[in-house]
Amino acid sequence: MNQSLKIAFFGSSLVSAYWNGAATYYRGIIRALHERGHSITFYEPDAFERQQHRDIPDPTWAKSVVYPATEDAVACALEQARGSDLVVKASGVGVFDELLERSVLDLQSPETLVAFWDVDAPATLERVEKNPQDQFLELVPKYDLILTYGGGKPVCDAYTAIGARECVPIYNALDPSTHHPVAAEKRFEGDLGFLGNRLPDREKRVEEFFLKVAAMQPDKRFLLGGSGWQDKPMPANVNYLGHVYTKEHNTFNCTPKAVLNINRDSMARFGFSPPTRVFEAAGAGACLLTDAWIGIESFLEPGSEVLVAESGEEVSEILNALTPQRARGIGRNALKRVLAEHTYAHRAEEVERVLAGKFSTAVA
Repeated sequence: MNQSLKIAFFGSSLVSAYWNGAATYYRGIIRALHERGHSITFYEPDAFERQQHRDIPDPTWAKSVVYPATEDAVACALEQARGSDLVVKASGVGVFDELLERSVLDLQSPETLVAFWDVDAPATLERVEKNPQDQFLELVPKYDLILTYGGGKPVCDAYTAIGARECVPIYNALDPSTHHPVAAEKRFEGDLGFLGNRLPDREKRVEEFFLKVAAMQPDKRFLLGGSGWQDKPMPANVNYLGHVYTKEHNTFNCTPKAVLNINRDSMARFGFSPPTRVFEAAGAGACLLTDAWIGIESFLEPGSEVLVAESGEEVSEILNALTPQRARGIGRNALKRVLAEHTYAHRAEEVERVLAGKFSTAVA
């Protein structure tokens, strides 16, 4: 698009991935939009010790505004965002979400579009389905646009059914400047690594696809990274690493023979929701093994670019048959595919195409 936009973005955190799986997604999208000439201010609350666990300094490609976790500070941040061309409220900020969902709409005008960007659309949709009184239901039709982290046609149809004017998935992707092949390191050596925080709607699947497999394979070494697992019973051959900082993700992905992706329950049910970790691993040239979900072939080709398992038993079988040579080949193929089709530069172009139509309508 020809127009350079001033964008205000309200999200969980841009500078910290601590208890914030969307950080890499935000960074990739926002950096790519900046490189295409847009100006972005990211507003995030000082909450959940994220500022004490920052992964990056304030970026050059966005203005980072950290506000106190108070209603007054939210109001101040909203006022600062007034007059932007586009105001984005992301899901899962974690502090005053309902207030922000309502209040960003007060910034709407003929010159300012307001979008809701759902980084956990399957969970949001399941939540409102279970609670017809959820305030978000009455707000959905008021947003100019709903963008989602994934979910494909099932998510778009579900959002349209509750009144969305337009819903467009903007999938996770790779930022090649951040995630890329590096040398292996001894501390991450193993047969299978999994990186993910402990969350209620993921835990049972982690038990099935990872911990059960470790128990079945006592001669193999398993790596578990992420927050919240410290009191989880696990086999002796699982090395629990705790929180793994973003700067260590490349090494984590490049060192074990294979790395595992495990979707959360809701994302597995909707499909078409590849987590950030999928593209991080592929971008590092890792051999990726994932639990099965509808739509995987839209992103990576099963068997040649990614390995897919329906159960813990299948994960175990795949590990037994996986040679280092085949693992390296799958990693090379995945890297080639994501560089060609699934970078954040590709996603930023998609965002621009959607917004170009909206702004041409607004101008008219």
